[in-house]
Amino acid sequence: MTVYLPIMLDLRGKHCVVVGGGKVAERKTLGLLETGAAVRIISPALTPRLAELSENAAVSWLNRKYAPGDARGAFLVYAATDDPAVNEEVAREADRLGVPVNVGSHAEAGSFITPGVLRRGRLTVAVSTSGAGPAITAEITKLLEEMLGEEYEAYLDFIYVMRQEIKRRERSPEARKRLLRRLGTLDVLEKIREGAFTPWDSDQIETWIAQHREE
Repeated sequence: MTVYLPIMLDLRGKHCVVVGGGKVAERKTLGLLETGAAVRIISPALTPRLAELSENAAVSWLNRKYAPGDARGAFLVYAATDDPAVNEEVAREADRLGVPVNVGSHAEAGSFITPGVLRRGRLTVAVSTSGAGPAITAEITKLLEEMLGEEYEAYLDFIYVMRQEIKRRERSPEARKRLLRRLGTLDVLEKIREGAFTPWDSDQIETWIAQHREE
């Protein structure tokens, strides 16, 4: 079994190439656009959704089949055609160029796989079954969606604001560490879940910091 390294990439503005224009390519493209990547699609045909994205200039489209050299300069490549031979040709070129490549028809032919993803604002949970099957990955992701509800978005926004305020207001490294540890024990999540929480204003934040600075 291949052991993959989980990693979160900042793709904002990065040149990413998707070879293919079908449903698999559409899923890969939508995932890339969500991260802010600059996506180029190479395919003689597109799904209606991809065609719409091209018309709106959300992606660039080369209306032709894949050709040698298309992977050059890419940050990531997705081989997502319905022809396994083409996909493996893309993978070989990307490998020669040192560009990470995902192969939709044969995951083992690529250098990375794309997991199932659950997003709740700042929270991102990635699920991989290392080849056991996309249906199982989707089932596990669905279970996590039920466990990690929408309340986590507001909760993590609150925690993020508190961390920034602690770092900004507290100069002592020792006190800052104590406050950040204490932050993880705040009983806020359940209140958000019950609809009984109101975001703190500046005075409430300062009061909490003062109360817990020496603990």
